[in-house]
This record gives sequence, C-alpha cells and structure tokens, in this order.
Amino acid sequence: MIDPRAVIDPSAIIADGVEIGPWSMVGPGVEIGEGTVIGPHVIVKGPTKIGKNNKIFQFSSIGEECQDKKYADEPTELIIGDNNIIREACTFHRGTTQDKGITQVGSNNLFMINTHIAHDVVMGDNCIMANDTNVAGHVHIGDYVILGGATQVHQFCKIGSHSMSGAGSVVLKDIPAYIICNGYPVEPHGINIEGLKRRGFEKASIQLLRKAYKALYRQTLTLEEALVEIRVLAEQDDVVKVLLESLEQSTRGIIR
Repeated sequence: MIDPRAVIDPSAIIADGVEIGPWSMVGPGVEIGEGTVIGPHVIVKGPTKIGKNNKIFQFSSIGEECQDKKYADEPTELIIGDNNIIREACTFHRGTTQDKGITQVGSNNLFMINTHIAHDVVMGDNCIMANDTNVAGHVHIGDYVILGGATQVHQFCKIGSHSMSGAGSVVLKDIPAYIICNGYPVEPHGINIEGLKRRGFEKASIQLLRKAYKALYRQTLTLEEALVEIRVLAEQDDVVKVLLESLEQSTRGIIR
C-alpha cells in the first residue's frame, strides 16, 4: 500500500490500510489514520494528524510551517478530520503560538484544486472550497459553508454555518450564518434558502430566517436595533439562534 519510491520517516505513525503514492514524502511527527489515500508527489510534514479515509491528491503540501514572519519554528500543529477530499496543489499550514498553535480542519470537506488553508484556521464539517480559494490566518469557518472559486478571505474573519460566497468574492468582514454573498468586497444577497431546503430545514425555520434577514438588511436598522428583533425570533427557533450567535460573536463587524 506504500509505494517503495515514497519517503517515509521511521517515526511517522501510519495506520493500516493507508496508501501512499510514489515520490511522496511523510516527515516526522505525522500520524495518518486508517484508509487515507495519499497520491504521488505529496508532502506531509509534522506535527500533523490526519484522520481516517481522507484522499489527498498530487502536489499538495500538508502541514508545512506557516507564512507568518513571527513564526520561530515552534512545534505547532495541523489536525485534519475524516473523509476529506483534498485535490491537486492544495496547501495547509500549521498554527502559530500567537493563537492556539493549531490549524484545525473538520470532516467531510471538499477542497478543490489550489486552495489554501493558512495558519490557525478553524474549519467545521461538510464545507466546500472551490478552486483557487485562499483562507488567511486565524479565520473561523462554520459547517456547510461553500466558498466559490477564487474567494479570498481576510485574516481573523468569521464565516457562519450554511453561508455561501460567489466566485471571485473578497471577504473583509464577518459573514453571518445562512447568508449568500458576492462581490469585492462581498455584499449580502439573501438567505441560502436552496441549500437549507436540500439539508432538510423546516419551512417554518426558513420563514423565521427571512424575517431575521429583513431586520438585519432591509429595514435600515442599526445592528443593535436588528439584534433586538432577531433575539425575539431566536426564542422561537434554534435555527435562528445560530444566526444570532454568529452576529454576537463577530469581531470584525459583519458584511452589510
């Protein structure tokens, strides 16, 4: 299952059923879970933990030290969950001691060609990053997020669950949960209704999200005034609570 032309450090922990292609390199401090497939010409450096049943395509660089000038060779970490697909030429960097020292990627995500996960990023599950998307340092991404091709995300931004950006978007502020956005810089264009329907959200929950969106973007209210109305809606449905939490946890300000 491990091609003889691959270079594997003796200290690397490789589970049963792992496949590693020719001319790939796995360095010290790397752990790879059962069923993961690493294609040819892939570099994996540690400390890095990769879970089960991931598939990493050729020319990807996983667990390299970050592009932060403050980084001084500290033993920071990259953690990747299960069932992720990492396509050609993707780059995932380890964290920094200026944050928690960990870059963390969840499970069941799709990273298309030439996407970048910078230091200290925290990403949830079931996300899609389309080709040439770049996520800068310290960004937090929720679950079921879709970032269109060539989306560029500024450092320290937060992207709420079930949100979606269009191709070529530039994200300079936080994106609340459930919001569709597009542009440079991004502007909101409604609730991700089709995505929520596909994921089985109840019609009543979607209607409450519509009301919350109207308060946030259509009624010329200040954010503080909109939050008053959204808190009332959140008392009726936990789905709206996710939106409320993404608003209350914003540190860079939200897109408006």
